[in-house]
Amino acid sequence: MKDFIIPDDRDFGTPASKSKTMVTLSIDGFEVTVPEGTSIMRAAAEIGISVPKLCATDSIDAFGSCRLCLVEIEGRNGTPASCTTPVAAGIKVHTQTGKLKQLRRGVMELYISDHPLDCLTCAANGDCELQDMAGAVGLRDVRYDAVDTHFRTKNTSGEANPQWLPKDDSNPYFSYDPSKCIVCNRCVRACEEVQGTFALTISGRGWDSRVHAGLKDDTFLSSDCVSCGACVQACPTATLTEKSVIDIGTPDRSIITTCAYCGVGCSFKAEMRGDELVRMVPYKHGKANRGHSCVKGRFAYGYATHQDRILNPMIRDTINDPWREVSWAEAMEFAATRMKAIQEKYGRQSVGVITSSRCTNEETFLVQKLTRAVFRNNNTDTCARVCHSPTGYGLGQTYGTSAGTQDFDSVEECDVALVIGANPASAHPVFASRLKKRLRQGAKLILVDPRRTEMAEGAHYRAAHHLALKPGTNVAIVTALAHVIVTEKLYNEEFIRTRCDWDEFQDYMEFVADPKHSPEAVELLTGVPAAEVRGAARLYATGGNAAIYYGLGVTEHSQGSTTVIGIANLAMLTGNIGRRGVGVNPLRGQNNVQGSCDMGSFPHELPGYRHVKLPEVRAIFEKAWGVEIDPEPGLRIPNMLDAAVDGSFKGLYCQGEDILQSDPDTKHVAAGLAAMECVIVHDLFLNETANYAHVFFPGSSFLEKDGTFTNAERRINMVRKVMAPKQGYADWEVTQMFANAMGAGWTYTHPSQIMEEIAMTTPSFAGVTYDKLEEMGSVQWPCNEKAPEGTPLMHIDGFVRGKGKFIRTEYVATDEKTGPRFPLLLTTGRILSQYNVGAQTRRTHNTVWHDQDILEIHPHDAETRGIRDGDWVRLASRSGETTLKAEITDRVSPGVVYTTFHHPETQANVVTTDFSDWATNCPEYKVTAVQIMPSNGPSEWQEEYQAQATLARRIAAAE
Repeated sequence: MKDFIIPDDRDFGTPASKSKTMVTLSIDGFEVTVPEGTSIMRAAAEIGISVPKLCATDSIDAFGSCRLCLVEIEGRNGTPASCTTPVAAGIKVHTQTGKLKQLRRGVMELYISDHPLDCLTCAANGDCELQDMAGAVGLRDVRYDAVDTHFRTKNTSGEANPQWLPKDDSNPYFSYDPSKCIVCNRCVRACEEVQGTFALTISGRGWDSRVHAGLKDDTFLSSDCVSCGACVQACPTATLTEKSVIDIGTPDRSIITTCAYCGVGCSFKAEMRGDELVRMVPYKHGKANRGHSCVKGRFAYGYATHQDRILNPMIRDTINDPWREVSWAEAMEFAATRMKAIQEKYGRQSVGVITSSRCTNEETFLVQKLTRAVFRNNNTDTCARVCHSPTGYGLGQTYGTSAGTQDFDSVEECDVALVIGANPASAHPVFASRLKKRLRQGAKLILVDPRRTEMAEGAHYRAAHHLALKPGTNVAIVTALAHVIVTEKLYNEEFIRTRCDWDEFQDYMEFVADPKHSPEAVELLTGVPAAEVRGAARLYATGGNAAIYYGLGVTEHSQGSTTVIGIANLAMLTGNIGRRGVGVNPLRGQNNVQGSCDMGSFPHELPGYRHVKLPEVRAIFEKAWGVEIDPEPGLRIPNMLDAAVDGSFKGLYCQGEDILQSDPDTKHVAAGLAAMECVIVHDLFLNETANYAHVFFPGSSFLEKDGTFTNAERRINMVRKVMAPKQGYADWEVTQMFANAMGAGWTYTHPSQIMEEIAMTTPSFAGVTYDKLEEMGSVQWPCNEKAPEGTPLMHIDGFVRGKGKFIRTEYVATDEKTGPRFPLLLTTGRILSQYNVGAQTRRTHNTVWHDQDILEIHPHDAETRGIRDGDWVRLASRSGETTLKAEITDRVSPGVVYTTFHHPETQANVVTTDFSDWATNCPEYKVTAVQIMPSNGPSEWQEEYQAQATLARRIAAAE
C-alpha cells in the first residue's frame, strides 16, 4: 500500500476562482496562468511566491484590512492589496521592492507595538502567523512604546487601562484572549461565511475595536456561538486558542482521518504530539466538508480516552453476576463455547449478529461474514433497520439503488431545497452550513417538519414555505404536492417520456389527480393550509434546480417506505434528477450507516444489495468463502427479539450498537435480551445493552484503526490509525479472533486485504483499493470499470434499474392514534451538541450544552395541564412511561410534544411503540400517542432500571 501523500496544504490567501477563462500575467518576472477572478496573492502563491498577509486566508473572501500584502503593479499608481486585487492579462506585478519592504515593516511595527511580547510562553508559539509575518518582513526592532495598550491592565501611571479586557474561558474547548487580538476580522468572517451563524462581531470603533460574541454581556458560551471551531481555525494569533493546545503544547505531526460522528463524513487532520492527540483540525481538501467542522467532530473526541472505557475482556455466567476480567484467549474460548453449545442445542438459526454503523466497512463486512460463513445463517441486521431501511427499499424500487443521488458540492447549484423530516442544523451541521450559505445567496427553502427547527429561519434567510404538518401525515403531504404538480401540468413531460415508464406514469397520474389528494382535501388531516402546499409545489416544480434532502422524520414512520417512494416520484415528475443541484438525498444519521448497508448487513441481502435467494450471487461468496450460503433471509432485529422472547433465538453478537437505548419499546428489547443465553457486546463502554450481556469485548475507537467509512453521498473515505488501540486490537482483529475461535480459520493481516475481498465480490466496489483511495483522497461508489474514478452523480443518463418507476402512494393512517387517554403526539429528534444515544458525547464537555433530555411543550398544552417551564413531567404512552423536565416553547404546534433520546436516564424509547414501517420494520419513532402531567421526579420504571443497571455493571476485583 502506498504512503499517503498530503496534497498541497498551504494557505493560498484567498479562495480559488471557478472561472473557466484563463489569464496570464507576470509576478516578479515569472509568468503564471490562472483562472480569471483569481487574486494576485493567490496567483503568486501558485508559483511559490509568498506575499505576507494577516487578514487573508483561503477559506474566506478577501477583506484587505491588514495592509501587509501590498504589491506594486507596473503602470498603476499606489500599492494595492494583493488579496483584493484580481489578476489582469499582461500585468507585471512586483512583490519585493524596497518601498514594499519599508511599508510592510512599518505596518508590522504598529501591530507589534500593541501586542504582548510573551512569545516564549504563548500557547501559539511556533504556530502564530503574527510571529511568522514579523520574521517574513524582517522586523527586528519596534520604535514605538505605546502608553495605552490592549494588553496591559494598567498604564505607566498606574491608572486602569480602559482598553484592556479579561479573557473569556467560558467555552469548554477554547479560550478567547482579547489582549492578543489584532482585529483582522478573520474569526468574524469565518463565522459568517463558513458557518453562517453570525455570532461574532467587531464592537467599538477605531482603537476601541475588539471581537465580541453576542450581546454586550454575552460570553462565547452564552452567545449564539455553536462552537464549530471555524473562528479558532481562522485566528492568526493566540486570541482564540484550543484549550488542548494550551494544556498539551503545539502538535508536531498530523494524520488525515475521517470523523466518526454523523453521515457527512468530514475529513480531519488529527494533530499529534507523540502519541497524544492535541486537536482535530478540519482538512481543507476533504471533499465532504471542504475544511469545515462542527462541535462534535472538532472537539468532542475526548471519549476515546475517557476513564469509562473498558480495556479488558470480561465474562460472566449470568447477567446477575459481576463481570470478571479475563485474557483475550479466555474470553474468546468462553464466547465460542457458548455459541457452539447454543447452536447444537437449538439449531443453526438460534444465533445471529448486529453489525455496527460506527465501525469501518471492513469490520462490518467481517461481522456479516461471521454469521453467514461461520454461524451459517443470515441472521444479520444493523442500526439502519431503525433509521434508513425505508430509504433502501423506496429508492431501490423506484430508481434501482438505495443511496443518495448527489455529492454535497451539488448544493452550491441548488435553487430550491425541499428539506423534509430533517434538521441538518442539529444532525448534519456541516452540510447545513453549506445549505445555509446557498440560501443566503438566494436559493429558496421549503421546510416540511412538525416542528419549527433551526433551519426554518436563520441569519439573512427565511424558509419560503414551512409546512408544519401533523406527525404521521408525510405521505398525504407528499402526494398533495404531486397532485398540484400533475393537475396544474407543471411536470416535465419530456423527462418522463425519456427516462420513465410512460404507462406507469399514466397510472400514477390518474391516482394522484384524484381530488381526494388535493391540498384542500388533506388540510384537515395534515393541519397545513392548502395555499401553503400549493405554493410549495409550484416553487419546487418551477423554481429551477430543486433538490430534496430528507432524514429520519421521513423514514421512521409506519409509512416510511411509502414516503420515500413519494419523494422519488416528485423528483421524477419534475425532472430534478441526474444533474448537479437536484436529486434525492437521504441525510444518513451515523458515520458509516451507508457503509454498513453496502456491506450486506441486512438479513435478505449480500454485500452490494443483492438478494440471498439469487444462486448466481451466492455462488460468488461460496467460491470466495468456501462454504454454502443459506438461501433463506434471516431475522431482522425485531424478529430476533420476538424469537428470543419465544425461546428460539438464544445467542447474539452485537458490535458497536446499543439496541437497549436506541431501539423502540425498551421493555420488549430488555425482555428479549434477558431471554438469551449468550449476548456478546463489542463496544467501547459498558453500554445499556451490556446490562444483559454475558461477554464483553472491548472495542477500539476510530482513532485506533485503519479502514474506510462511507458517508451519505456514497463517498468512501480513509480512516487512519493515529494511535495504538488501547485494548490491544482493532475491532476487525477482535471479530477475526472470535471467528477463528469458532473454527473459521481467517488469516487477514490488514484491513486492505478485507477491502480486496469486498472489491472482488461486490460490483459497486470493484475498483476500490487502498492505493486508489490514497491517491484520490476518496471515491464515491459505484467505482468499477464503467466508473474507474467513482460516481459523484447518479442516474445521469438513465436509472440504475433502467426506466424510473412511478408507484402509487396511498396514505394509510398509522395504527398509533390519539384519544382521551393519550391526546398528544410525541415526536423525537437530535440536538447539535449530543449524538445519537450519547455514548460518546456524554463523555465529553458537550454536556455543558445539553446534560439531560428535555420535553418541548406548546404553551397552550402546558397551561391546560398546569405545567411551568423547568417542571418535571410524566410522559406516558401505551408502552410505558418516563419523566423529564419540560421546556415551554412555540417551536412545536399545539398537540405535539418533542424530545431527544441522548440520555439513558430518560430512556425515551420506553415510551415509543412497536409499530413499524410496512416494508422494512423501521420503527415509528416519530408518532407516539402520549399524555403528560406534572411529576415529582423519576418514574418507578426509571428507578428500577437504574437499580438493574448498577447491579449489571459491577466488576469483580482482580484476584
